[in-house]
Amino acid sequence: MDLTPHVTQLRQQLAVAAEAGGEDARALAERLTAPLDSAVRLAMLEILSSAAEEITRDLAPGSVELRLRGHEPAFVVTPPPAEGALPDDTKPASLKSALAGAIEVTMGVRPPAEADEGEGGTSRITLRLPEHLKPRIEAAASSAGLSVNAWLVRAVSSALELGAQTQPT
Repeated sequence: MDLTPHVTQLRQQLAVAAEAGGEDARALAERLTAPLDSAVRLAMLEILSSAAEEITRDLAPGSVELRLRGHEPAFVVTPPPAEGALPDDTKPASLKSALAGAIEVTMGVRPPAEADEGEGGTSRITLRLPEHLKPRIEAAASSAGLSVNAWLVRAVSSALELGAQTQPT
């Protein structure tokens, strides 16, 4: 996504506004536009990043990430997995066991078999993993083209769904 047209438009609007203030205001506006360029780009990146986070919360377990390619931002959209599908590089039994153990140790409770239908939105959790799992999770997330958070959301969702399917009724 090319931010240059948006930065140029802001620069032009500042110049038009400065014209009303006379020659001194116009000269000041010209001196300010060059240093403002990077600040405006940074603010735009922060806005786009916030938008991606908000969309990811609504799309979970899918995700939207903002990545820089060169100097330009690009969105990477990962749709939610198909119903009942697990990522190719995961092993359901060991994944379920590892996640259930980590959640139990961290929170002192077993993960629920299924989510309540009325639940919505997102919440935060602190997850303390065995040290040897962190690089493996980061590698799996990277190979899937996901952030660690998005990968963990998918993995937990899949593990919980798998657990609900395998429990006796």
